[in-house]
Amino acid sequence: MDEALEIFLAAPPGLEPEVAAEARALGFDVAGEVPGGVTLHGGWPEVWRANLELRGAGRVLVRVGSFRAMHLAQLDKRARKFPWGEVLRKDVPVKVEATCRASKIYHDRAAAQRVSRAISESFGAPVSDKAELRLMVRIEDDLCTFSLDSSGLPLHKRGHKQAVVKAPLRETLAAIFLRQCGFDGREPVLDPMCGSGTFVLEAAEMAAGLAPGRSRRFAFEQLATFDADKWREMRQSVHVNAMPDAPRFFGSDRDQGAIRAATANAERAGVSALTRFECLPIGACHAPETEPGLVMINPPYGERIGNKKMLYGLYGNLGQVLKERFSGWRVGLVTSEQGLARATGLPFGPPGPPIDLGGLRIKLYQCGPLG
Repeated sequence: MDEALEIFLAAPPGLEPEVAAEARALGFDVAGEVPGGVTLHGGWPEVWRANLELRGAGRVLVRVGSFRAMHLAQLDKRARKFPWGEVLRKDVPVKVEATCRASKIYHDRAAAQRVSRAISESFGAPVSDKAELRLMVRIEDDLCTFSLDSSGLPLHKRGHKQAVVKAPLRETLAAIFLRQCGFDGREPVLDPMCGSGTFVLEAAEMAAGLAPGRSRRFAFEQLATFDADKWREMRQSVHVNAMPDAPRFFGSDRDQGAIRAATANAERAGVSALTRFECLPIGACHAPETEPGLVMINPPYGERIGNKKMLYGLYGNLGQVLKERFSGWRVGLVTSEQGLARATGLPFGPPGPPIDLGGLRIKLYQCGPLG
């Protein structure tokens, strides 16, 4: 259980420093940042805790072994000698995926077939393309590395936001953007285009100290290394902050269906007492009766929702409302178009790095406090 492992946190390219900072803040032993992720050192309990507590990581991968392989026969032989029983169970199916780069073994499918056959014939575990548990085989410069996806479903699937609307933002990205805007859980947050409530829910959960993975299952629960009793203790030991006696996190949207979805999602997440959702157009938005905080917005970009030319008027109206009614509030805005951000008339600084979102390149723009 206490063996040293190399743990890899998948992160959106460009946001690796944010995921590393969150991991350090939670007490993980961060070894470094690489394109697409962050490496940690730790044992299997750290694997479990990373899945349970990290908000920004997309997946938690565990590197369980490696060896040199110059040809398929050698890959087959060494895969058959690999101690699969230390990590896999004979009653749990596994899916094998392979990638080959700059190696004498260059055929991904053939490599996956050899490893699959080695697992099924030498160890006795079933191999299936439909298995939840995933073994990734990477062969680069003739070095074969085995990694297990300990998460299963991507970590943005918290298990609470079952009702969604068009083009929802992933929870992991929302959490990172909130951190980049300096949110630490102690100030109010408002989203005037809340959709299904992602920013509002993430902010409320962060303030309450609720672990993002508290309500879901993970692939590591199907591994030979899993200890159900210790996992139960870990989940129960997560500190939960005292709840304020009034809502601190607010969302509004002109779509009544979105408000119903956000309200239902908040109830499932256990933060309905911290949140309030209203059906309002942008022109009717107003600052809540709290101290100033953070306005966090993911408006339509035009590529997916609405006509881009018409959106310039929407963004302009948004900026006017914020300048007139949200004095003292900071603003974080996510969009794929610099021109749309400028249309708000808000004094944004240089945007953050471009982030891929389903083929779109989005950026975070920040400003404030508003005068």
